[in-house]
Amino acid sequence: MHELSLMDNVLEIAVRHAQEQSATRIHAITLRIGDMSGVSIDALTFAFDVLAQDTMAADAELIVERVAARCKCAECGHEFDTEYPMATCPQCGAGRATLIQGREIELASMEVS
Repeated sequence: MHELSLMDNVLEIAVRHAQEQSATRIHAITLRIGDMSGVSIDALTFAFDVLAQDTMAADAELIVERVAARCKCAECGHEFDTEYPMATCPQCGAGRATLIQGREIELASMEVS
């Protein structure tokens, strides 16, 4: 389960940044997670609940913003949302597209005091 190590890293970064700001408590952490990142939101939330205990993020809210997968057609340049990593362009029908969004795993923001 890589969500456990992922959340461990997120909390380590969050605590370090909070301490750099002389904060003593993390109230909320917002993550941006791409649909094609391979991350299970449920497993990530569970890992947060377990790992945040006994840290300055113990009572924090975890906010997860999902980032839709978006491709760009290599033939016509059309950008489109997709649920599949190998997508056909809805504009020209070409089968060559590059995933330009949807793999993100990003600590977007934190609320601290």
